[in-house]
Amino acid sequence: AAATGAVATDEAQRRELLAARESVWRAWFQNDQGRLRELLPPDTLAINNGEEAWQSRDEILEAAARFAAAGSRLVRLEFPRTEIQKFGDVAVLYSRWEFEVETAGKREVSSGRSTEVFVRREGRWVNPGWHMDSGR
Repeated sequence: AAATGAVATDEAQRRELLAARESVWRAWFQNDQGRLRELLPPDTLAINNGEEAWQSRDEILEAAARFAAAGSRLVRLEFPRTEIQKFGDVAVLYSRWEFEVETAGKREVSSGRSTEVFVRREGRWVNPGWHMDSGR
């Protein structure tokens, strides 16, 4: 059954996956290009909240650079709910998220839902894809 169905994650695996997810989000907001290249494999594909076009890893890196170039910064990042399904070396995280950013002294809060895929490659979790929406 473990080969075809989701298996429960123990607390250590859950902490590891949540830390990997947090690293991806924070690296993007900090425009940490090196860390993003470690965490997002070349075949990454993302569907972001409110955007019609899907993004490749290069486009995700460019978006992080534009965020930083605008002088924007992350004020707050929260994941009030996360459920995890694990299938061997693949994990799917279903989450509610909320973040607050500041640009030119103006703060903006965004929230929604995400489905994020993590794959264990060479002993670490990488994030080759996600789908975000507003939750409405």
